[in-house]
Amino acid sequence: MKKVLFSLMTVLLILMIAGCGAGDTEEENNEEAAEENTKDQTITFGVTPWTSTVPPTKIARLIVEDMGYEVEEISADVSSIYVGLSRGDISAYMDSWMPVHETYLNKYEENVEKTAKSYGPTESGVVVPEYMEDVEKVSDLKGKEEMLDHTFYGLEKGGSNAEVIDDFIEEYDLDLEQLNSSEGGMLAEARRHMTDEEPVVFYGWRPHTMFNKMDIKVLEDEKKVKEDSSVYVMTNKELKESAPDVYEFLSNWSIEIDDLEEMMMKIEDEGQDPEEVAREWVDNNQDKVNEMINGEE
Repeated sequence: MKKVLFSLMTVLLILMIAGCGAGDTEEENNEEAAEENTKDQTITFGVTPWTSTVPPTKIARLIVEDMGYEVEEISADVSSIYVGLSRGDISAYMDSWMPVHETYLNKYEENVEKTAKSYGPTESGVVVPEYMEDVEKVSDLKGKEEMLDHTFYGLEKGGSNAEVIDDFIEEYDLDLEQLNSSEGGMLAEARRHMTDEEPVVFYGWRPHTMFNKMDIKVLEDEKKVKEDSSVYVMTNKELKESAPDVYEFLSNWSIEIDDLEEMMMKIEDEGQDPEEVAREWVDNNQDKVNEMINGEE
């Protein structure tokens, strides 16, 4: 009888162990399936028409694709990108300048999150050529508006940087009118004037290859019209749950300004393919990539 009972207990114990093992396997399979289901979704990056937006977006795209996701890019102005982020049409935006873009974040803060600091503070503001030796501060432009043809070359109308330029003009009581254009159009006008060493004033910022290509300077802003800027990654708040591994990566994101400007030069001046430039950065910075993905330092 004792042998029979011992045999029955042994069989029951084996069945229990097998059941637990099957349960563990089933749980692991469910977890794997859940992870695969999250990767069925498409991760969408918003892209503004600025040279500083392209390299970080391409790098992030390659890393997220390597994580197993489909990725798309949507090109739009910054205000439209924030609308897309708030609606969930855009998952992430890699180039949000703060505090300039705070007006958008405040408007959509229920659905949009400032997820990580990419780099900064940066140098930006009112820019003139170095050969304008008697102009070192924004206030030095007062009385020189006529020789500037009463024109301040700026960025696309409706953008937050255009509003900052208007603030400069108003605060320093300058008899200048902002001429809005694309980034390329603004810089083309600046180069046209600089070719003949004519006075010109426009908007500038780092990171940007304009400081490598042109002999220019940022004027001192005595009235502190514009605060120092830092650049952040913005995400739709649902990303943290819908794609937690992507969110983890983006929350650990950062990049050096020097790296960024080097990539911008390769793309703009050397005509290299942006994706190839981004892949080169990823390959050369695997330790940093792993830290961003895994949240380890």
